[in-house]
Amino acid sequence: MTTGVSVVGAGMVPFGKFPERSLADLAWPAVKQALNDAGIDPRRVQAAFCGTAFGGMMSGQRILGRIGLTGIPITNMENACSASSTALHHAVSSVRSGQYDVVLVIGVEKLTKFGGGTLPLEEEDWEVSNGMVMPALYAMRAQRYMHEFGLTDRQLALVSVKNRRHGLLNPDAQMRKETTVEEVLASRPIAEPLTLLQCCPAGDGAAALIICSDKVAPQFRTDPVRILASDLTSGKYTPGFRDLTTPEITRRGAAEAWEHAGIGPDAVDLAEVHDAFSIAELIYYEAFDFCARGEAGAFLEQGHSTFGGKVVVNPSGGLLAKGHPIGATGAAQAVEVVRQLRGEAGERQVEGARIGLSHATGGGIAGFDHGACSIHIYAR
Repeated sequence: MTTGVSVVGAGMVPFGKFPERSLADLAWPAVKQALNDAGIDPRRVQAAFCGTAFGGMMSGQRILGRIGLTGIPITNMENACSASSTALHHAVSSVRSGQYDVVLVIGVEKLTKFGGGTLPLEEEDWEVSNGMVMPALYAMRAQRYMHEFGLTDRQLALVSVKNRRHGLLNPDAQMRKETTVEEVLASRPIAEPLTLLQCCPAGDGAAALIICSDKVAPQFRTDPVRILASDLTSGKYTPGFRDLTTPEITRRGAAEAWEHAGIGPDAVDLAEVHDAFSIAELIYYEAFDFCARGEAGAFLEQGHSTFGGKVVVNPSGGLLAKGHPIGATGAAQAVEVVRQLRGEAGERQVEGARIGLSHATGGGIAGFDHGACSIHIYAR
């Protein structure tokens, strides 16, 4: 018999560029915030799972040493952009199995240490060694999707316009300024057809969550947010042709998550999806069956993915506005969903939100759609 799992504490620091702060100093305030949010004695925490891609050895121990939360099992996880959503998955699994009742999840990253530019990838990968950095890969996705389905430059730019508008309402977002279609299209070219404002900003940040079994969650909060599904999968190695217009790993993960949760896409009120580039959000509309194949541009243009629409996608501003400190992203997405389902999202609150979804993919390596994908579904 498995145990039900809930989130009782959530915390994050504003995303941005903080070159003067260490990784540990970025993260421990988010952990303290999550503990205080849960109203929990830190001594009740039985284990911790820390996700980071570039944080270095023993990141979790360095962070928790700052607040004296040591002497417990601390597991550090790297899974590219899915690092902290992978940590969340394993935290959920450990509670669901009955191993622990109360665990901590941390996501943290400090990208300013690289000084700018694209993320450093492994040169032993033959695609990377030939210049396949992430903006180039997503530009290829965009070009092929535009060719296949008639997506326009304006529709592509509207993703950034929408998410910047959402991010303006989020005090934790890195980019808090509205933009227009014209400004997006006129921004510096990165990889055709993507311009600067269609690419997520690099930065630093951290987020944390307290996960409990349902039997102890009421000890801490009267409004725990239940986790209905926690799905983690990896890409399938496919040499040769890959259809860049549809993310096989997300489609497969979504089908598994719907089955585990016992609901379908029509039940979802809000979704935090991995919009590292504008085209990504559009293809994820289709991967989650929020709209039919080839209809993502129209779905967005008709207002179905913003407030008052069918499903509010990235109310936080998403990676395009909130920012994308790689290892912090999955945990931060979960924090946003939890706050929305509690009715604590302020000006960006999704009215009547009852079901939320978070989704983070990780990595671009030769032969894979993505290296990892983690999807969580939550309910109040």
